[in-house]
Amino acid sequence: MKTPSIYIVLLILLISCTNEHKLTLTSKIFSGENCEGCPQISINIPMVLEESRLAENINSNISNEISSILLFEETENNESYTIEEAINAFIKEHEEITKLYQDEIETWEATIDGEISYEDKSMITIVLKSYLYSGGAHGYESIRFLNFDKKTGKELNNSQLFNDEEAFKNLAERAFRKAEGISESVSINDTGFMFEEDTFYLPENLGFTEVGIKLLYNQYEVASYADGPIEVIIPYTSAKKYLKRKLKKSITTTTFED
Repeated sequence: MKTPSIYIVLLILLISCTNEHKLTLTSKIFSGENCEGCPQISINIPMVLEESRLAENINSNISNEISSILLFEETENNESYTIEEAINAFIKEHEEITKLYQDEIETWEATIDGEISYEDKSMITIVLKSYLYSGGAHGYESIRFLNFDKKTGKELNNSQLFNDEEAFKNLAERAFRKAEGISESVSINDTGFMFEEDTFYLPENLGFTEVGIKLLYNQYEVASYADGPIEVIIPYTSAKKYLKRKLKKSITTTTFED
Protein backbone atom coordinates (compact mmCIF):
# COMPACT_ATOMS: atom_id res chain seq x y z
CA MET A 1 0.00 0.00 0.00
CA LYS A 2 3.04 2.30 0.27
CA THR A 3 3.78 2.09 -3.45
CA PRO A 4 1.48 5.02 -4.50
CA SER A 5 3.26 7.29 -2.01
CA ILE A 6 6.62 6.41 -3.56
CA TYR A 7 5.28 7.29 -7.01
CA ILE A 8 3.98 10.64 -5.73
CA VAL A 9 7.40 11.49 -4.26
CA LEU A 10 9.14 10.50 -7.50
CA LEU A 11 6.69 12.63 -9.51
CA ILE A 12 7.35 15.66 -7.31
CA LEU A 13 11.12 15.18 -7.68
CA LEU A 14 10.76 14.85 -11.45
CA ILE A 15 8.75 18.08 -11.69
CA SER A 16 11.27 19.87 -9.47
CA CYS A 17 14.20 18.73 -11.63
CA THR A 18 12.37 19.78 -14.80
CA ASN A 19 11.76 23.31 -13.50
CA GLU A 20 14.93 23.87 -11.48
CA HIS A 21 16.65 25.83 -14.26
CA LYS A 22 13.78 28.26 -14.76
CA LEU A 23 13.92 31.77 -13.36
CA THR A 24 10.99 33.10 -11.34
CA LEU A 25 9.44 35.92 -13.32
CA THR A 26 6.47 38.17 -12.80
CA SER A 27 4.49 40.32 -15.19
CA LYS A 28 4.87 44.06 -14.60
CA ILE A 29 2.37 46.51 -16.05
CA PHE A 30 2.99 50.21 -16.69
CA SER A 31 0.62 52.79 -18.17
CA GLY A 32 0.22 56.51 -18.68
CA GLU A 33 -2.52 58.87 -17.57
CA ASN A 34 -6.07 57.97 -18.54
CA CYS A 35 -7.39 61.27 -19.88
CA GLU A 36 -8.76 62.74 -23.10
CA GLY A 37 -5.98 63.58 -25.54
CA CYS A 38 -3.28 61.96 -23.40
CA PRO A 39 -0.94 59.41 -25.01
CA GLN A 40 -2.26 55.86 -24.76
CA ILE A 41 0.50 53.86 -23.07
CA SER A 42 0.37 50.16 -22.24
CA ILE A 43 3.45 48.18 -21.20
CA ASN A 44 3.31 44.57 -20.02
CA ILE A 45 6.70 42.90 -19.60
CA PRO A 46 8.31 40.03 -17.67
CA MET A 47 10.72 40.87 -14.84
CA VAL A 48 12.83 38.53 -12.72
CA LEU A 49 11.28 38.36 -9.27
CA GLU A 50 14.20 37.20 -7.10
CA GLU A 51 16.61 39.58 -5.38
CA SER A 52 20.06 38.97 -6.85
CA ARG A 53 22.69 40.56 -9.08
CA LEU A 54 21.44 38.28 -11.88
CA ALA A 55 17.89 39.62 -11.53
CA GLU A 56 19.14 43.19 -11.26
CA ASN A 57 21.16 42.90 -14.48
CA ILE A 58 18.36 41.29 -16.51
CA ASN A 59 15.70 43.71 -15.26
CA SER A 60 18.01 46.68 -15.87
CA ASN A 61 18.62 45.57 -19.47
CA ILE A 62 14.89 45.15 -20.08
CA SER A 63 14.23 48.57 -18.57
CA ASN A 64 16.89 50.15 -20.79
CA GLU A 65 15.32 48.58 -23.87
CA ILE A 66 11.87 49.92 -22.94
CA SER A 67 13.34 53.39 -22.37
CA SER A 68 15.10 53.23 -25.74
CA ILE A 69 11.81 52.42 -27.48
CA LEU A 70 9.84 55.19 -25.73
CA LEU A 71 12.57 57.77 -26.27
CA PHE A 72 12.80 56.93 -29.99
CA GLU A 73 16.45 55.87 -29.46
CA GLU A 74 17.41 59.52 -29.84
CA THR A 75 18.03 60.56 -26.24
CA GLU A 76 21.54 60.19 -24.87
CA ASN A 77 22.03 58.15 -21.71
CA ASN A 78 18.85 56.09 -22.08
CA GLU A 79 20.30 53.85 -19.38
CA SER A 80 19.77 56.59 -16.79
CA TYR A 81 15.99 56.49 -17.32
CA THR A 82 13.66 54.22 -15.40
CA ILE A 83 10.58 52.98 -17.25
CA GLU A 84 8.43 55.47 -15.34
CA GLU A 85 10.78 58.33 -16.29
CA ALA A 86 10.77 57.25 -19.95
CA ILE A 87 6.95 57.21 -19.91
CA ASN A 88 6.92 60.74 -18.47
CA ALA A 89 9.41 61.87 -21.14
CA PHE A 90 7.17 60.39 -23.84
CA ILE A 91 4.17 62.26 -22.41
CA LYS A 92 6.14 65.51 -22.13
CA GLU A 93 7.28 65.26 -25.76
CA HIS A 94 3.64 64.83 -26.80
CA GLU A 95 2.64 67.90 -24.77
CA GLU A 96 5.34 70.03 -26.40
CA ILE A 97 4.36 68.94 -29.90
CA THR A 98 0.71 69.62 -29.05
CA LYS A 99 1.54 73.22 -28.10
CA LEU A 100 3.29 73.77 -31.44
CA TYR A 101 0.66 72.12 -33.65
CA GLN A 102 -2.62 72.38 -31.76
CA ASP A 103 -4.82 71.85 -34.82
CA GLU A 104 -2.87 68.93 -36.26
CA ILE A 105 -1.69 66.78 -33.39
CA GLU A 106 -3.12 63.30 -33.00
CA THR A 107 -3.18 61.06 -29.95
CA TRP A 108 0.10 59.25 -29.51
CA GLU A 109 0.25 55.58 -28.65
CA ALA A 110 2.85 53.24 -27.20
CA THR A 111 2.19 49.54 -26.67
CA ILE A 112 4.95 47.16 -25.55
CA ASP A 113 4.47 43.49 -24.67
CA GLY A 114 7.17 41.06 -23.59
CA GLU A 115 7.33 37.31 -23.24
CA ILE A 116 9.84 34.49 -22.84
CA SER A 117 10.60 32.80 -26.16
CA TYR A 118 13.25 30.37 -24.88
CA GLU A 119 14.87 29.26 -21.64
CA ASP A 120 17.32 26.58 -20.57
CA LYS A 121 19.76 26.24 -17.66
CA SER A 122 22.32 28.68 -19.11
CA MET A 123 20.33 31.30 -21.02
CA ILE A 124 16.95 32.96 -21.41
CA THR A 125 15.55 34.88 -24.38
CA ILE A 126 12.92 37.58 -23.94
CA VAL A 127 11.15 39.09 -26.92
CA LEU A 128 9.68 42.61 -26.82
CA LYS A 129 6.97 43.52 -29.32
CA SER A 130 6.27 47.22 -29.61
CA TYR A 131 4.01 49.60 -31.51
CA LEU A 132 4.57 53.36 -31.46
CA TYR A 133 2.46 56.04 -33.07
CA SER A 134 3.51 59.69 -32.85
CA GLY A 135 1.59 61.15 -35.77
CA GLY A 136 1.94 60.73 -39.51
CA ALA A 137 0.56 58.20 -41.93
CA HIS A 138 1.18 55.17 -39.76
CA GLY A 139 2.83 53.92 -36.61
CA TYR A 140 5.93 51.78 -36.30
CA GLU A 141 6.04 48.18 -35.11
CA SER A 142 9.23 46.45 -34.01
CA ILE A 143 10.35 43.24 -32.37
CA ARG A 144 13.48 42.96 -30.24
CA PHE A 145 15.15 39.85 -28.88
CA LEU A 146 17.18 39.98 -25.68
CA ASN A 147 19.36 36.92 -25.11
CA PHE A 148 20.67 36.74 -21.52
CA ASP A 149 23.38 34.72 -19.82
CA LYS A 150 21.75 33.25 -16.71
CA LYS A 151 25.00 33.25 -14.75
CA THR A 152 25.64 36.98 -15.10
CA GLY A 153 22.35 38.44 -16.30
CA LYS A 154 24.21 40.24 -19.08
CA GLU A 155 22.95 40.40 -22.64
CA LEU A 156 24.79 38.09 -25.04
CA ASN A 157 26.19 39.41 -28.32
CA ASN A 158 26.78 37.33 -31.44
CA SER A 159 30.41 36.58 -30.58
CA GLN A 160 29.21 35.03 -27.33
CA LEU A 161 26.52 32.97 -29.06
CA PHE A 162 28.44 31.59 -32.06
CA ASN A 163 31.80 29.86 -32.32
CA ASP A 164 31.95 30.72 -36.04
CA GLU A 165 29.76 33.72 -36.81
CA GLU A 166 30.86 33.91 -40.46
CA ALA A 167 29.90 30.28 -41.09
CA PHE A 168 26.55 30.82 -39.37
CA LYS A 169 25.98 33.91 -41.54
CA ASN A 170 26.58 31.80 -44.66
CA LEU A 171 24.06 29.24 -43.40
CA ALA A 172 21.59 32.06 -42.68
CA GLU A 173 22.00 33.48 -46.18
CA ARG A 174 21.21 30.09 -47.74
CA ALA A 175 18.12 29.82 -45.53
CA PHE A 176 17.08 33.40 -46.37
CA ARG A 177 17.45 32.82 -50.11
CA LYS A 178 15.45 29.60 -49.91
CA ALA A 179 12.66 31.21 -47.86
CA GLU A 180 12.42 34.23 -50.17
CA GLY A 181 12.90 32.36 -53.46
CA ILE A 182 16.20 34.03 -54.37
CA SER A 183 18.51 31.94 -56.53
CA GLU A 184 22.13 31.45 -55.47
CA SER A 185 23.18 32.72 -58.90
CA VAL A 186 21.74 36.25 -58.47
CA SER A 187 22.44 39.10 -56.05
CA ILE A 188 20.69 39.17 -52.69
CA ASN A 189 18.79 42.31 -53.72
CA ASP A 190 17.60 40.82 -57.02
CA THR A 191 13.96 40.53 -55.87
CA GLY A 192 13.78 43.99 -54.30
CA PHE A 193 15.49 43.72 -50.92
CA MET A 194 17.69 46.60 -49.77
CA PHE A 195 20.79 45.06 -48.19
CA GLU A 196 23.54 47.66 -48.09
CA GLU A 197 26.23 47.12 -50.72
CA ASP A 198 24.12 44.26 -52.06
CA THR A 199 25.62 41.96 -49.43
CA PHE A 200 23.74 39.72 -47.02
CA TYR A 201 24.22 40.33 -43.30
CA LEU A 202 22.60 39.10 -40.10
CA PRO A 203 19.77 41.24 -38.70
CA GLU A 204 20.10 43.50 -35.68
CA ASN A 205 17.69 41.11 -33.98
CA LEU A 206 18.11 37.37 -33.65
CA GLY A 207 16.72 35.28 -30.84
CA PHE A 208 16.22 31.76 -29.59
CA THR A 209 12.79 30.11 -29.78
CA GLU A 210 11.50 26.59 -29.16
CA VAL A 211 11.83 25.70 -32.85
CA GLY A 212 15.08 27.40 -33.82
CA ILE A 213 17.00 30.66 -34.06
CA LYS A 214 14.79 33.39 -35.44
CA LEU A 215 16.38 36.01 -37.68
CA LEU A 216 14.15 39.07 -37.71
CA TYR A 217 14.62 42.11 -39.92
CA ASN A 218 12.33 44.89 -38.73
CA GLN A 219 10.56 47.26 -41.08
CA TYR A 220 12.96 49.42 -43.14
CA GLU A 221 15.96 47.26 -42.16
CA VAL A 222 16.24 45.44 -45.51
CA ALA A 223 12.82 46.09 -47.07
CA SER A 224 10.09 48.72 -47.27
CA TYR A 225 7.52 49.44 -44.57
CA ALA A 226 4.83 47.78 -46.71
CA ASP A 227 6.78 44.50 -46.71
CA GLY A 228 6.58 44.31 -42.92
CA PRO A 229 9.11 42.43 -40.82
CA ILE A 230 11.09 39.68 -42.56
CA GLU A 231 11.55 36.46 -40.55
CA VAL A 232 13.61 33.33 -41.14
CA ILE A 233 13.95 30.37 -38.75
CA ILE A 234 17.20 28.38 -38.59
CA PRO A 235 16.39 24.98 -36.99
CA TYR A 236 18.73 23.96 -34.20
CA THR A 237 19.85 20.77 -35.92
CA SER A 238 21.33 22.96 -38.65
CA ALA A 239 22.67 25.68 -36.32
CA LYS A 240 23.94 23.72 -33.32
CA LYS A 241 27.47 23.14 -34.64
CA TYR A 242 27.95 26.91 -34.79
CA LEU A 243 26.67 27.53 -31.25
CA LYS A 244 28.90 27.97 -28.22
CA ARG A 245 26.17 26.77 -25.85
CA LYS A 246 24.45 23.44 -25.51
CA LEU A 247 20.69 23.57 -25.96
CA LYS A 248 18.04 21.83 -23.89
CA LYS A 249 17.09 18.39 -25.15
CA SER A 250 13.34 18.95 -25.55
CA ILE A 251 13.48 21.43 -28.43
CA THR A 252 12.12 20.72 -31.90
CA THR A 253 14.69 19.19 -34.27
CA THR A 254 13.49 19.98 -37.78
CA THR A 255 16.41 20.19 -40.21
CA PHE A 256 16.99 22.93 -42.76
CA GLU A 257 18.21 21.33 -45.97
CA ASP A 258 20.73 23.75 -47.53
